[in-house]
Amino acid sequence: MIDITLENFEAEVLQASMQAPVLLDIWAPWCGPCKQLGPVLEKLETDYAGRFILAKLDADQVPQIAGQLSQMLGVRSIPLCVLFHQGQPVDGFTGALPEAEVRAFLDKHVPSAAEAEAQVEEEQALDALAEGDTDTALEKLQHAVAADPANDDARFDYVKLLLQLGREDDAKVAFAPVIAKAGTSRKLGALKAWMDALDFVATSAGGAGAGAEFDAKIAANKRDFDARLGRARWLIAQQRWQDAMDELLEILMRDKAWSDEAARKLYVAILEIIEPPKVKVADGQIPPEDPLVATYRRRLSSVVLS
Repeated sequence: MIDITLENFEAEVLQASMQAPVLLDIWAPWCGPCKQLGPVLEKLETDYAGRFILAKLDADQVPQIAGQLSQMLGVRSIPLCVLFHQGQPVDGFTGALPEAEVRAFLDKHVPSAAEAEAQVEEEQALDALAEGDTDTALEKLQHAVAADPANDDARFDYVKLLLQLGREDDAKVAFAPVIAKAGTSRKLGALKAWMDALDFVATSAGGAGAGAEFDAKIAANKRDFDARLGRARWLIAQQRWQDAMDELLEILMRDKAWSDEAARKLYVAILEIIEPPKVKVADGQIPPEDPLVATYRRRLSSVVLS
């Protein structure tokens, strides 16, 4: 629980809500219902174990903020509770609600215990991956997906790492629960494109050695786009991402709309796959863009917009 002043409001409420929801309890010492609600909120802060932050603001001591929020929400009574998320007030309630109703209010906005656990596991996995510890990263991501099967970001990172390690069968098993979403999710669609490329190479006549066949076809006809796309998929199966994008650019420079923009779509999927996790930066700063991804985004824009 944090006592809010005019000086710390921005840091302890607005900035803090970028990391976790902040429930601001506006109260006053003379307010009877405030004294009833206070212990309920403090109990829930303990029960939710860090999934939200409780902040308290004495309306008599900080009337500027209390008045502004009351006017914004169109209420004139206290206790007034305002929930902040991502630096903005998103919901609120007035009065000394019973514990069950406050829980219902919080559950609309606060991540569940499973979601919170998955978020922690995913963050730890990405830290381990940054240090080159793939075993720990894989274990943490597996736990994250198990804790919160609906966390598509954790599943993306998990399946991606399995594919990078050559564990294709395990990747397909982990991907199966979300395969129906591949058509509407850019990240999941990118994973499916990768697995489709692996299947293409595994079932094509030349298999892993089909590169020479594709090269011969392209040498005979620069506009053999089927051969170029096949070669790009063959390169993807080897995780030769830059070479694959260079091949796709050859198609795009000659015919951007070929085969329902197949080359552009596969190129964008590769960019999604090679995009590294965003590094942590101070509040208000923009994470730096990966130079390789930035370069190939510019190349794509240059060709598509020409």
